[in-house]
Amino acid sequence: MKKWIWTGENVTVRNHLHNTPKRPGQENRKRTASPLDVELTAGDRHPRLTRRDESDLNGYKKKALSSLIIVVVFFTAIITRLWYLQVERGEYYSRKADSNRVRSIEIAAPRGNIYDCKGREIVTNRPSFNVVWIRESNKINDDWLRHLTRLLRQDTTALLDKIRKMAGTPGHIPVRLAEDIDWETVARIENNRMHLPEIKIQVVPLRVYHYGNLASHLIGYMGEINKDELDKADKTLYRGGDLIGKMGLERLREHDLRGEKGHDNMEVNALGFEQQTLKGDEPMPGNDLHLTIDVELQKTAEEEMAANNRAGAVVMMEANTGRLLVLASAPELHLEEFVGGISQKAWKAMLDNPLHPLINKVVQGQYPPASTYKTITAFAGLAEGVITPDTPVFCPGSMRFGNRTYRCWKRGGHGSVSLRRALAESCDVYFYTVGLKLGVDRLAKYARMFGLGDKTGIEMEHEKPGIVPSSDWKRKRYNVKWHEGETLSVSIGQGYNLTTPLQVAQMTAVIANGGTLYKPAVVEKVINADGQVVNSFQPEVIARIPGQGRNLKRVREGMIDAVNSRRGTGREAQVDPQHGIIVGGKTGTAQVVRLAQYMHLREEDIPYKYRDHAWFTCFAPAVNPEVVVTVLVEHGLHGSSAAAPVAGKLLNRYFNDKFTEQHEKKPAQPTRSENRVALSHDMIADQEFMASEDSDNTGNHLHVETHGGQQQ
Repeated sequence: MKKWIWTGENVTVRNHLHNTPKRPGQENRKRTASPLDVELTAGDRHPRLTRRDESDLNGYKKKALSSLIIVVVFFTAIITRLWYLQVERGEYYSRKADSNRVRSIEIAAPRGNIYDCKGREIVTNRPSFNVVWIRESNKINDDWLRHLTRLLRQDTTALLDKIRKMAGTPGHIPVRLAEDIDWETVARIENNRMHLPEIKIQVVPLRVYHYGNLASHLIGYMGEINKDELDKADKTLYRGGDLIGKMGLERLREHDLRGEKGHDNMEVNALGFEQQTLKGDEPMPGNDLHLTIDVELQKTAEEEMAANNRAGAVVMMEANTGRLLVLASAPELHLEEFVGGISQKAWKAMLDNPLHPLINKVVQGQYPPASTYKTITAFAGLAEGVITPDTPVFCPGSMRFGNRTYRCWKRGGHGSVSLRRALAESCDVYFYTVGLKLGVDRLAKYARMFGLGDKTGIEMEHEKPGIVPSSDWKRKRYNVKWHEGETLSVSIGQGYNLTTPLQVAQMTAVIANGGTLYKPAVVEKVINADGQVVNSFQPEVIARIPGQGRNLKRVREGMIDAVNSRRGTGREAQVDPQHGIIVGGKTGTAQVVRLAQYMHLREEDIPYKYRDHAWFTCFAPAVNPEVVVTVLVEHGLHGSSAAAPVAGKLLNRYFNDKFTEQHEKKPAQPTRSENRVALSHDMIADQEFMASEDSDNTGNHLHVETHGGQQQ
């Protein structure tokens, strides 16, 4: 029994029953929480009840909750980490664990082969043996180094340089110490395996160039991947020491040619010695490239250019598809000097070579198109109506404009000439006159229609666009206005005009095929390791010139006379008469620089670098043209004597091969006279324009002058 006694504001409780024995079970009875606390007051033996402070209780609760959260987070982190290590990254760490006993060695994939248009091998592979050092847990010491240099017969400094070069790469990547070693060296290393367990022989495919440096600027070469290339490359595909395409198609088609690496797994003991071979995976060969290039024609072009140590370019293109049969830049590159890194001495020799072998002149060389551009001027004049095929222009040998005299190449002049004769004899005064009537902006418009002034889009590196000048171009480039006197130079392909040999070939193809501009192509098809065609070439039309078939025909007639008439400038390009093939073409002489001190010298006495460039571009046959050939000889002086003969040799080889193949397929062939008669009928019809051209009211018909039974 309890009694409550109130004393002021405090309540005092006396328990008279504190000595009373508790009833059974009373000890375990739970007491109801009271909002009052009991405490003793000073000087008073009786306890005092005070109000409980709830804030203290909440503080304890928060501490307990915080401790619980920390424990939960801690165990959650541990469980998550264990899941990450054992489930998410389990396979990775399993491989890491296996690496203690299993050594995985990459097997280089056989690189794809390169063939020409007739299936002849240009580039293939052969096995080669490289010496590599496995760096994992292996150290260099003097005895090891002396032993190795004696086996490889190499200088110690050279070996250390190769090792230092790989210092920044992961340790599991082997260091290549020697490449393409001979059988004797292989035998020495295998006999010393006990002393050099970390030195391995690695078998890798090596490129074989069956025609040496043929088409070197197109094919390119391979080399060891450098640090910059490795940083940019996909790390799953490339590692330090891998070979990669460095130039040409080897680089541009790297994704097709490289293939997929395989792996050879070996179980090793604690000393690194191989115990057994484990299951691996075989490499996947790269895709094969079949090019549009014909190696026999390519050889002919390069041999002709090399015969007189000429620099320049030769392009042969199918007129109606854009396929390139020849892409020759002279002089050729010596590819073996680039493999493994070119020496400073060899590099300096190439830079100092006046023939500039490092420049791919097919697409990087930019030259004034010279008289080959007169075909553009002629077509533009006809299309704009400023001339007709019969418009006469008198050529006295020069033309006075303003305070300057513009001369014709023929000092005595050509007399009265019309379009056809002007193209055949390349009369400068005629085209000065037409160019002035047109103006530079209209000339520029038509030049671009034929593909000049823009990159062709060919699959070659560092292509240049050339220059097609106009009044806007000069204002933006030099911040000055165009002068009419400059139009005279442009109209004959001089002045600011710049083109590449490939662009001139493309221009000639537009004239030959009747107005279609095709994108040039060098890859015919890509075939994978299973023999399936991955992709194949389809002619790609860039632009068309509609409704100008008649005017293009008139330009072709002038070009045919340039090769076949008595006074034509391109007679050296004629094909053997037995083939019955008529060629149409245009010569050009591009002035490099005019210096007064050299004007009265003989041409052979003029310093090489100041001599004019020689052009010749042509199509054949005259009826239904199949191919276009463009030749540029740097500092060759005259297109008629330096460039046209090269084109003639190439055309003769092309038609010889063609007629030989036809004879093998069809033994019974028309006689030579039957060919000539058929050709005459075809020339009157002139290609696919027969229906629209028969009503030509000019009365002009295609004719070829012959003398002594031979075409002139």
